[in-house]
Amino acid sequence: MDNTQHLPEADSRPKRPSLTCILPAFNEAENLRHLIPELSQYLQKFSDEIELLVVDDGSQDDTAALVSALTHEYPVTLLQLSRNFGKEAALSAGIDHADGDVVLLMDSDGQHPLAVVDQFFHHWHQGWEMVYGVREDRSDESHAKRHLTNLFYKILSRSAEIDIHPDAGDFRLLDRKVVQALRQLPERSRMMKGLYAWVGFPSKAVTFQVAPRMGGSTNFRLRHLSSLALTGFTSFSSAPLRIWMLIGAGVSVLSVLYAFIIVLRTLIFGSDVPGWPTIAAGIAFLGGIQLFSVGILGEYIARIFSEVKARPLYLVGRQVSFRDRAETRDNSDDA
Repeated sequence: MDNTQHLPEADSRPKRPSLTCILPAFNEAENLRHLIPELSQYLQKFSDEIELLVVDDGSQDDTAALVSALTHEYPVTLLQLSRNFGKEAALSAGIDHADGDVVLLMDSDGQHPLAVVDQFFHHWHQGWEMVYGVREDRSDESHAKRHLTNLFYKILSRSAEIDIHPDAGDFRLLDRKVVQALRQLPERSRMMKGLYAWVGFPSKAVTFQVAPRMGGSTNFRLRHLSSLALTGFTSFSSAPLRIWMLIGAGVSVLSVLYAFIIVLRTLIFGSDVPGWPTIAAGIAFLGGIQLFSVGILGEYIARIFSEVKARPLYLVGRQVSFRDRAETRDNSDDA
């Protein structure tokens, strides 16, 4: 949808809304030292009420100390989680604590170009509820990873009946309506890209070129990506269960046909030498299918077990805000 006439709320939106920028961080002290001053100055062109909400996801470096010190100079709030809960939980924590009329999600490594934020706000003022960034290319990734990523999202989108762009990420701008909708979702096994798509609302894609990291190396490994993919399938689709139900039905039909062939051969040609290789191969094949299907079923049961326990998605260990610093200074001046 590209015509603003379908977006009736465009005229009612404030020209300079309050803004919360969520920055999930894990060992990003080196990058945040440069990103926070630059981001704080840049976002002033869009809003008079800015908050940079840094969610420290159990960093092992000086991320917490650095961000806490920067609250004296910049509109920064540190939300320090009690341990490393993962990026999905860190994003959820930021969304739960965001107070702005508009919420901007960015990575802390500086790879999301600030110039794209201009387009985000332009489309938001036109009436779009969610504006998200889409990578122009993935030339920096291997061919296998690009192919598997596209295949994964194609299968997930069809099976879960939600439209997830394979090249979209967490770089996006959310209207307050979207933030409130995301807060209503109670699940603990989270894939945020799927949740963004699930809540719906008019959304607009903006292409951008990923910038080089300011410093350090990425914390996302193949293990994290595989775990996130598994979470996506088990959280948004029951297709694996249905597929293996069909496979089980197909194997059962083939087994009956094979048994009928054996009986027919015995009646016509008599009993021959017992086929040990056939029996061994059949037992191994059926045993493998049973174990694999039980494993898939176990993944869903594990998700149910996690949800039933109803443990918090994250725990906040400490919160330091520039607002607290300002109140302290005001009280000192009054005294």
